[in-house]
Amino acid sequence: MGSGLVYISKYNFVPVTVNLGVYTLDNIPLFYVIVGSLVIGLLLSYAVYLIQAISNSIRFRGKDREIKRNKDEVLESTKRVHQLELENERLKHKPSVKPKDSNAL
Repeated sequence: MGSGLVYISKYNFVPVTVNLGVYTLDNIPLFYVIVGSLVIGLLLSYAVYLIQAISNSIRFRGKDREIKRNKDEVLESTKRVHQLELENERLKHKPSVKPKDSNAL
């Protein structure tokens, strides 16, 4: 990278005028314009990346909460099904109770 910058600076030292809206910069070496554009482009792309990463992080946090809530629902439903299966088996195998004669000795 350093040798590339040296090459660019050696052959692009021609003074140029840069217009930035209402501001005008005179006699700026072309090398500075090239490197400045590169640095500004990298900073802007990094800023866009950070914004997207933060957005994804917030979205994933919400999805993680939703997944945890759904897992808890499934766990509670599984527990309830197990309890009902146990109760069903208990009722199937319950010994039959013969009615007692309340008047018998």
